[in-house]
Amino acid sequence: MAALTGYVFAEGETNKDALPAGSVSRADGLKAWKRIEAVVTHPRCANCHVDAKAIPIWTPAGESKSRIHGMNIHGGESRIGAEALACSTCHVTSKLPNDAAPSPPHAGIDWQLAPVEFIWIGKSGAEICAQLRDPKRNGGRDAVGLIEHLRHDESMNGFIPRGWHPGAGRSTPPGSFEEHVKDVAMWGAAGQPCPD
Repeated sequence: MAALTGYVFAEGETNKDALPAGSVSRADGLKAWKRIEAVVTHPRCANCHVDAKAIPIWTPAGESKSRIHGMNIHGGESRIGAEALACSTCHVTSKLPNDAAPSPPHAGIDWQLAPVEFIWIGKSGAEICAQLRDPKRNGGRDAVGLIEHLRHDESMNGFIPRGWHPGAGRSTPPGSFEEHVKDVAMWGAAGQPCPD
């Protein structure tokens, strides 16, 4: 799992965000999931989690409805647009704060679509929940591995924490990145319950 998350823990070391398994009730775990669902289904998070057609979705500044990315953008098989127009043509890799819209947002890692296995667009919250708790469909991560994924992305100034700092004029997911990490930890400690 270390290769998937970018973290290697020394023997006996644990993830400091993780909570002991079973320390959170199923009811509280489901409440945490509802907050997680509000984040992962928000356009700022879901727009790059598209199917094998690799056509990104975007939500123009000042609008609330998502649409197919303008300018005939296509991620291609590479998921970075290398076959046509690379995402990095407009989305610069930079750790600087994002500029106000309409300047394209950037992140500290190269822009790309999420792997095709991680489709969120068009899925219900319950379907995304089942996907996130299944290591065969989430990059081989257990509950703690999902927290490590969040922290690894944060360490690289990546897409996930930047979702809450996309630049003026753009909507953000509810809460904050730190609250999202806490919710993922609570959901994990509750056994990753999903709604029926």
